[in-house]
Amino acid sequence: MAAKLLKGAEVAKEIREQIKAEVDELKDKHGVTPGLVTILVGEDPASQSYVRAKNKTAKALGYNSTQDTQPVDLPEADLLALVEKYNNDPNCHGILVQLPLPKHINDKKVLNAISPDKDVDGFHPVNVGRLMVGEPLFLPCTPFGIQELLSRSGQPVEGAEVVVVGRSNIVGKPIAVMLMQKGPAANATVTVVHTRTKDVAFHTKRADIVIVAAGVPEYIKGDMIKEGAVIIDVGVNEVGKTADGKRILKGDVAFDECFEKAAAITPVPGGVGPMTITMLMKNTLQAAKFFAGVS
Repeated sequence: MAAKLLKGAEVAKEIREQIKAEVDELKDKHGVTPGLVTILVGEDPASQSYVRAKNKTAKALGYNSTQDTQPVDLPEADLLALVEKYNNDPNCHGILVQLPLPKHINDKKVLNAISPDKDVDGFHPVNVGRLMVGEPLFLPCTPFGIQELLSRSGQPVEGAEVVVVGRSNIVGKPIAVMLMQKGPAANATVTVVHTRTKDVAFHTKRADIVIVAAGVPEYIKGDMIKEGAVIIDVGVNEVGKTADGKRILKGDVAFDECFEKAAAITPVPGGVGPMTITMLMKNTLQAAKFFAGVS
């Protein structure tokens, strides 16, 4: 059995085309251009790369995109003041503070300072609460991307046994909540396993869908899944570099082993990653519509 590749890059392109049409309509009918501000503190190479990709995508969709880069020694109070400035800027609809932040800055304090109505990452406690009760304003971008990828690629979720490997606030917990809610691409029975789970394979072997966000290269092996399972690999781990300096990336799933057994599987890269940025754009559009009073 050879798995179907769930190519997030292709699905993301389709969604971005829809977003672009909605952006054009929002501008023409309501005179509103979605505005996204990305705050980057320091010069972490990976963070710089992510921010560039987000800005490039935003501008291609017709957004007003601002990258606000600050020095690594920026005081926490100054960063909080910067966030408040954008909270009060009517042309800014979405605020994203790129993580990780330098060690002298409290991540939670900064993320909690972002207005929930501009929290397009979906990390603010108010938005987490909205998600829990099934009334989200913004869905966290990576879980949102996973759900859309499953839905648009025709993978049945309702009634499915789903095992989520990982319990982070960014992926594991929110995707578990989202898939157990009543609604489209949901209504699943969800189990969450993690580093303290006694027998991870016991759970993953019975899953129709396995979502892996463990942060460990090739953590899920071929003998840990059942024939015909759908595998969503969220992991992106640098395991070395080529002779010419390019990064060698591995997912959290042993791809070759699982490819032989799975019905469908995401590649790394090109699977979940492109979906995450696209869903950030979708959330920013939603924020702009909210601002404009557009349903």
